[in-house]
Amino acid sequence: MLSHLNAPQREAVKYLDGPCLVLAGAGSGKTRVITQKIAYMVQECGLEARNIAAITFTNKAAHEMQERVGKLLDTRSAKQLTVCTFHSLGVRIVRQEAKLVGLKPQFSILDSADILQIITELSGNADKATTKAIQWAISGWKNALITPSEADRLVTDEASNAAAKLYRAYEKTLRAYQGVDFDDLIALPVRLFDDHPEARERWQNKLRYLLIDEYQDTNRAQYKLLRQIASDRGAFTAVGDDDQAIYAWRGADVENLNLLQKDYPRLKVIKLEQNYRSSNRILNAANTLIANNEKLFEKKLWSEHGLGEPIHITLARDPDHEAELVAMKLTAHKFENKTHFSDYAILYRGNHQARIIETQLRNHRIPYVMSGGQSFFDRAEIRDLLSYLRLMANEDDDLAFIRAITTPRRGVGAATLEALGNYAGTRHVSLFGAAFEEGIAEHLAARQLEGVRKFGHYIQQLAHRAHKEPAGVLLEDLLRTIGYEAWLMESFEVRDAQNRWRNVRDFVEWLSRKGEEDQKTLHDLVQTIALINMLDKGNEEDADAVQLATLHASKGLEFGHVFLIGVEEGLLPHQSSIDEDKIEEERRLMYVGVTRAQRSLTITACERRRFGGEIRMVELSRFVDEMGDGLRRADKDAAPVTQEEGRAKLAGLRAMLGSNKSPAQS
Repeated sequence: MLSHLNAPQREAVKYLDGPCLVLAGAGSGKTRVITQKIAYMVQECGLEARNIAAITFTNKAAHEMQERVGKLLDTRSAKQLTVCTFHSLGVRIVRQEAKLVGLKPQFSILDSADILQIITELSGNADKATTKAIQWAISGWKNALITPSEADRLVTDEASNAAAKLYRAYEKTLRAYQGVDFDDLIALPVRLFDDHPEARERWQNKLRYLLIDEYQDTNRAQYKLLRQIASDRGAFTAVGDDDQAIYAWRGADVENLNLLQKDYPRLKVIKLEQNYRSSNRILNAANTLIANNEKLFEKKLWSEHGLGEPIHITLARDPDHEAELVAMKLTAHKFENKTHFSDYAILYRGNHQARIIETQLRNHRIPYVMSGGQSFFDRAEIRDLLSYLRLMANEDDDLAFIRAITTPRRGVGAATLEALGNYAGTRHVSLFGAAFEEGIAEHLAARQLEGVRKFGHYIQQLAHRAHKEPAGVLLEDLLRTIGYEAWLMESFEVRDAQNRWRNVRDFVEWLSRKGEEDQKTLHDLVQTIALINMLDKGNEEDADAVQLATLHASKGLEFGHVFLIGVEEGLLPHQSSIDEDKIEEERRLMYVGVTRAQRSLTITACERRRFGGEIRMVELSRFVDEMGDGLRRADKDAAPVTQEEGRAKLAGLRAMLGSNKSPAQS
């Protein structure tokens, strides 16, 4: 069953004598190693699938791994296997052990917008930048397993002092809501296992072998959770690549690779250096580039795909010209090589670079999809509206209750919700249910209780109507009753408020139309929204379209032909990283971009770019020189093409392609 693997891959699959670290270079087949190792343990070594857990960082990676393992194992074993993200595992642990951590099993997981709202209220309505900074500081402390008491001692400036003061009150508010934030899903299991050895032993017996994907992206709390479950037995395989550690800004700690060696002296290190993705010209450039970083482990990628095309460096006058050049080069390359649009990706450092590229792609009738972009259903204004619909469908949804009752504000503040949450926690009921119990009158003032119950009665009326009336009628009534448009106009700048209201109108019209077409009530539609969202995402991935993505969002993906744009000093590496002397992570980001390419790589940069209100001359990124030989630079003496000349050339090319009929997509 392992004959199709190379020698280091086979060694990684078969090694079960202790803790194992697989250093898997870009495109070296790490997912294949993890899935084959699971199959090997179940089929050849007699391990029960229910005792094995494969832990990933994204739902997409977990889904892909589950699918691939499903083809190697029988149906029963595949279903028993645990394949999930770190945070999904945390949810399972906390739900099962809820009583030990002081929560009810139906606790709510609050999202970023909910958290920001809590912090804003606790800070006395501080400005958005301050509340965001406090949110990041608290998140960082939680990821590093720092308690509120410890945070008080770590204060270094006014900003961290403000965050430390709020940290304790924030934790108290979360518990009163019977809620947790994203970081709690790791921190709470860690604290649970420290305080309750019997719970830790339960999970050690349940998950007897761990496989951790993208290990270099773990933070300190995730590493401790791994240590607690794996215990001193060290029955785990960690798969990662220190050269692709690009998430320090969200708490990932590449030092965890060193900790593995320290905490597990018997650690077996296996390197996967054969790349199955790229030509050697691309790999040589990537190796030469990353050699400028200090290395935890030496490794060098190689491939059997031959030398390949030179890497092209193209200079543009400005971002508009850069976008035009990319669109023209992509169209010409597709025509010459008879490829598909889905063979191409355009990668960039920041989301703000995408707008001009999108405009040019639409102008040139090039279909595209965006990776890592915000889903329509994840927009704050859509989630506001969904909170009402979710609560209509399920009165026990505490998260929806908190969001709906506070958006727009209706005189129900943090003190009211805290009292309601404390009562609900002692009674083990939902916030909605608690509002209508007789005993709540002893905990809330008459005016507070009146506001909460008035809201509850309104939701009950909507829920009753949702089974009978057309979705559109009910939604229009809801928006009118809560005064959502007026609230948006009061809460946000005019243009932002108008954009949000436009999104709400689109959502309402879509739901109304879908209700009519499918003969479904609003109550029925609420149940299918999440599924529709997932299916829409799946369709986008299958489309024949160019992929647009930030470098961070591109990790784990691969494309036949890559355009890496805006490779300039101040952008890649980013100016903040230059100022803070954090060039190494930026270099790893460039390395990730380069190693996404299979057959061709084109790097573009501008000679001038607008920063704030002024246009400045910019320099080609230092990373280009660090990529060594094998780069083909555009002739600087060539006269730059004007937009008119470019359009004329493109018109001629389009005539040859017969692409005038291609639909524009976005």
